[in-house]
Amino acid sequence: MHANAERVAKALRERGASGEIIELPDPAPTARAAADQLGCEVGAIANSLVFDADGAPLLVLTSGAHRVDTEKVAALVGARKVRRAAPEFVRQATGQPIGGVAPLGHPAPIRTLVDVWLDKYDRVWAAGGHPHTVFPTSYEELLRITGGDPADVGVDE
Repeated sequence: MHANAERVAKALRERGASGEIIELPDPAPTARAAADQLGCEVGAIANSLVFDADGAPLLVLTSGAHRVDTEKVAALVGARKVRRAAPEFVRQATGQPIGGVAPLGHPAPIRTLVDVWLDKYDRVWAAGGHPHTVFPTSYEELLRITGGDPADVGVDE
């Protein structure tokens, strides 16, 4: 297993998460690619998107069925501007590549918002630190293991 996925697996165990990392045969850099391989609805994929909120990293776990409304998110977190982070910013904040960013296992805690839309699913899937890895979880567990805040962050795709 990739070193990033090992760190995420360790963080999952330390937080008492129920799911374990699984390796997919193909990379899953998008919610659609993950859903196709897992045989689930795209909305059940918890995209881990890193944003630059006035220079600070902000992790938004959003349903694969949504696009993040950055103006709405800026208002929620009290930022002047929220924008998608550059790949280098993402790697520095998370230690993980875009397309495989997990909701945990980062070098330092990152403020996190968890899309309330994910609560519609009994099981959601999140990236495991590498584009080939995912793990099953639930909305409530995501809130608990990330220390995230529930939020309405998106618009339907």
